[in-house]
Amino acid sequence: MNWTHTAGRALALGAVAVLSLTADTHSKRFTPREKAFYVDQATVDFVLPGLVLKITGAQIASDGTISTTFSVTDPQGHPLDRNGVNTPGPISLSLVAATIPKNQEQYVAYTTRVRNGTVNPKNTATQAAADSGGTFLQNSDGSYTYTFATKAPSGWDPTATHTILLYGNRSLTAFSLGTDYATATFNFVPNGAAVTVTRDVVRSTGCNACHDQVSHHGGSRRGVEACIICHTPQTVDPDTQLSVDLKVIVHKIHMGSSLPSVQAGTPYKIGTSDWSTVVFPADVRRCETCHRQDVGAAQATAYLLKPSRAACGACHDDVDFAKGTNHPGGPQFDDTLCATCHIPQGEIEFDASIKGAHVIPTESSQLGGISVAITKIQNGSAGKAPVVNFTLLDGSGNALPISKVSSISFTMAGPTSDYGYTSFGSDVTTPGYVTEGASSSSCGPDGSCQYAFKHSVPASATGTYAIGVEAIRSETIVGQTAAVRYGAKNSVMYFSVDGSSLAPRRQVVAISNCNNCHVSLSLHGGLRNQTEYCVMCHNPSNTDASVRGQAQVASDKTAPPQGINFNLLVHRIHTGDNQLPGRPFIVVGFGGSHNDFSDVRFPGMNPQGNPGDTRYCANCHVNGSEQNLPIGMNQVTDPQGPINPVQATGSACTGCHMQLSTASHVLANTTSLGESCTVCHASGAQFAVGQVHAQY
Repeated sequence: MNWTHTAGRALALGAVAVLSLTADTHSKRFTPREKAFYVDQATVDFVLPGLVLKITGAQIASDGTISTTFSVTDPQGHPLDRNGVNTPGPISLSLVAATIPKNQEQYVAYTTRVRNGTVNPKNTATQAAADSGGTFLQNSDGSYTYTFATKAPSGWDPTATHTILLYGNRSLTAFSLGTDYATATFNFVPNGAAVTVTRDVVRSTGCNACHDQVSHHGGSRRGVEACIICHTPQTVDPDTQLSVDLKVIVHKIHMGSSLPSVQAGTPYKIGTSDWSTVVFPADVRRCETCHRQDVGAAQATAYLLKPSRAACGACHDDVDFAKGTNHPGGPQFDDTLCATCHIPQGEIEFDASIKGAHVIPTESSQLGGISVAITKIQNGSAGKAPVVNFTLLDGSGNALPISKVSSISFTMAGPTSDYGYTSFGSDVTTPGYVTEGASSSSCGPDGSCQYAFKHSVPASATGTYAIGVEAIRSETIVGQTAAVRYGAKNSVMYFSVDGSSLAPRRQVVAISNCNNCHVSLSLHGGLRNQTEYCVMCHNPSNTDASVRGQAQVASDKTAPPQGINFNLLVHRIHTGDNQLPGRPFIVVGFGGSHNDFSDVRFPGMNPQGNPGDTRYCANCHVNGSEQNLPIGMNQVTDPQGPINPVQATGSACTGCHMQLSTASHVLANTTSLGESCTVCHASGAQFAVGQVHAQY
């Protein structure tokens, strides 16, 4: 479409649209992650960015002819021309028709296709798919009626639930606004009865906690409501002949590298997509990460009440139900007896019940629990050794003898304006902080304890410092052969060393955001689980140098140390499999462990429905902190990076943007006066962080 030839027509429509707009500016109608948020008002009024699909009715004639009526609008409700003639942006639409047969729980699509394999083109499979060859009719009110080329088969059931799936995209690339995607579904019973049978096991809300916007197949099929129409037992992959039934592929993809079959050497592939390296960011035993009970799904308890060979065998794929291999209950030829042994929950943990079999040992109800909370810091002035008052309690709030704690330590760092370059004495080898074991703490019968630091706050210290605590408890419980080690929540308290106003360390991320994916993030053997504690050690001057000499992999011993400042570490880990060839992010851990994060596949999905999109910074960041560039903060030690040391903003940005050209850009815009990043990348600037990361 040549828009210079049709500008008059479209501009006239744009003028009408302007008259109907509210007083809100476009910046209030779009979020900062949308490209339209940063476009001038005139362009927004002309283009009417966005795409909303809504199905308003559907019917099946006695001869099986299927038709549906729907609207195509922008987010404000203004009708859009699907051909892109009277309004900007051609719109591609596809429709699927399916039914849930009587006495069944999953869909069977009327609209299908025969697909050849990608790897093995001679292989074919019939799959649920969009209709082909149907007709669109535009109605007088601007809505559309689509009549399917595919007809309902002979004997179709007018009393069964039927569903129309409509999905599409609108191309606005001519206006630098990318492509808009939308999906809609509509349930109906052809004879006019109320819809009482649905497929509603999980909701997109649960998926989006980690995937941001769960979608696939180019991005236009968005949400579980769309996935369940085609991903049923009806559809298999032509290359492998494996089922792509949603309950099968979701379980197998999320298990990924933990699948017994993968660990035995057989990769899990669907077509050309290899999911064998996927590492679920939470514990895979926590079924309710996906099967959430708080999102309103009508069949949310189906995983507890209706276990099946297909669903359970997707994760436990070393079980042969036909032969009984690895199944204590012997051969099972159908699902009728599954719920007999696998009841929702038994009387004891780690039994054959569904909840019991998936108990995470560190969350066992048998554990006594541990809680450590710093209540007061005394003697915290510059030049003095602080005294920490804290409580040590079990999970019931009773005093926990310190003899029952496997380890307890306190870490001191400061100033909170930026950690990393404070020395706590010539005997302290940890850069920017000092950690002391506190098993010698004195405790009273009520759980009130006290620990006196051996090291002092530096005599020249000013501002606010911090002290945090970590502790581990180990217990033997029924059902586990090894003792269970679990940590206390890290408590951090800030204190002024010079009488100035208290200034806690700036909050850039929140553990609650981390746990949207990780659910219960805990590292270093369960010791560390709060971001405000992590940053005390993962500071700008720290590297893995102290353990490189113990490296278990020979090449790690000879390689330079790896910087582990928190923003560098987290950005590089989450960038994962998008890292540049030859620039792996490998950290040597305690005991010389080799930790290569090159295979991490970030679950955030891009508009086209592919994982690995890290542009939505607010997934992790809070309070718009990604917009507040850390100009003037401590330089970062990065021995394996192209710039060492690197200034704070350059380090944060090159954590994801690893190209040498980007590093060169950083160097070129850094002088003896500091970084000039805010000139172009501050909020409101031409290349503001939010604008260059906008996805939609």
